[in-house]
Amino acid sequence: MPKLRTHDPLHFIAIEGPIRVGKTTLADLLADRLHATRIRDDEENPFLESFYREKPGAALQAQLHFLLQRYKQWHALDFAAKRDAVIISDYIFEKDKIFASLNLNDAELKVYDQYYEMFAEQVPIPDLVIYLQAKPEALRKRISKKNVPFEPRISDDYLEAVVNAYEHFFFHYKSSDLLVIETSEIDFVDRNEDLQELLKRLTQPVTGTQYFLPLGSASAD
Repeated sequence: MPKLRTHDPLHFIAIEGPIRVGKTTLADLLADRLHATRIRDDEENPFLESFYREKPGAALQAQLHFLLQRYKQWHALDFAAKRDAVIISDYIFEKDKIFASLNLNDAELKVYDQYYEMFAEQVPIPDLVIYLQAKPEALRKRISKKNVPFEPRISDDYLEAVVNAYEHFFFHYKSSDLLVIETSEIDFVDRNEDLQELLKRLTQPVTGTQYFLPLGSASAD
């Protein structure tokens, strides 16, 4: 089993991408293989149903709830306690801002931004972010298969807007090293060789923005 690189240890890996792209599944697999501490995004939100039903004010309530919960998780991380520990999260803190920009009107966003900026200064930055990509039609199929309450209410236009927002965000992302994975032809669960290739890739340095293509594909670095 590949071990994490020793010349420049990865202590904090975050996995991100649009809804149902496979963040949680990959984070679970990597945490198991790398014996890492797992940080999970809490999808429970008392305002989410009202948001999906487009009730006035629900978007800001939902975003502030997510923001506070995510801040509490990341602010509580203690890297000094276990210097050799690896932490894997299935979201990045900036995720909250991506969705706030989509869901809030200008007045609400001004209120939200004040809290976001204050909290963002107090949370750690990942050593590596793994960005999972997928086309809207692939995500729609996974939403239908997952059958989570209220997710089928997500419109095709909103789903496409989410995908585009992620693409825009990561095109400009510079906060940490970034490994981009297009998941359309990759199956980390049922094709073990894909997972083994990724584990092997994580033993090598990722500098800036690079791309992962498994099974001996030509590198797009």
